[in-house]
Amino acid sequence: MRVAAHTLLEAATADLAAAGVSSPALDARVLLADALGIAPTTLLLEPHRGVDQLAVRRFRLRLARRVAREPISRIRGVREFWSLPFAIAPSVLDPRPDSETLVEQVLKLAPAPARVLDLGTGSGCLLLAVLHERPQSFGVGVDQSAKALWMARKNAEALGLAARCHFGQGGWRAVGEPLHLPRHNAPFDVILSNPPYIASEEIPGLDPEVKDFDPITALDGGPDGLEPYRAILGGLRPFLAPGGLVAVEIGWTQAAAVSALFEAAGLRAITVTQDLGGRDRVVTGRG
Repeated sequence: MRVAAHTLLEAATADLAAAGVSSPALDARVLLADALGIAPTTLLLEPHRGVDQLAVRRFRLRLARRVAREPISRIRGVREFWSLPFAIAPSVLDPRPDSETLVEQVLKLAPAPARVLDLGTGSGCLLLAVLHERPQSFGVGVDQSAKALWMARKNAEALGLAARCHFGQGGWRAVGEPLHLPRHNAPFDVILSNPPYIASEEIPGLDPEVKDFDPITALDGGPDGLEPYRAILGGLRPFLAPGGLVAVEIGWTQAAAVSALFEAAGLRAITVTQDLGGRDRVVTGRG
């Protein structure tokens, strides 16, 4: 027996709204389309489309996960970033549109070609987006998580970029310790990072989609949210080429504090860039 799509969507929208999801109708449509293997716009054009019982079961499994506030990108296992598809898993941060501001600034300010180092690479989205736009550039992505590195390599292969990048285990550990990074290809023309920058005490107040599904190691920036910046900026000199670019994503209230850390590290030409929402999002400087 088939069920009309609009009937499923009406019930699902009510369930999602009751769970506190901010865009229940859209999310219901995306999940049903995913279960059917069609574009979400098709359901707008064909609201009376019949859905067989197998697809209904697939949809309800997806819906239950979204009611539990799991992000759609994690349910589908893929997130579009920089108009590129990135596979994601529980081991990596779910890429956010705001992070595209960091990619934009690197492309604007970095030399071409460039040797690029991505600290805390996660899914590889930042590094791979840059390499996608700079065909002559080469990159190294590092992460403490072996599972994250596996995901980054998988994304590099899927995007046809594996020949121009290397992924290795390492990164920052604590303030005052040296960065633990692969030495080959150093120094780098660009060092970029989207480190954890949320103060530890603020994490319990985050949306469930974030606090319950992003890895805590990708969120927790220590007591004031600035510990990763101190560790990175305190140890990057041996890896940064003269005049090289340093670019980091920040929390929207952290521009002054991170800029001061850039200055203390001896970086110059320090600038703050806002995201599309008008919030401070990226700090850049030169060695």
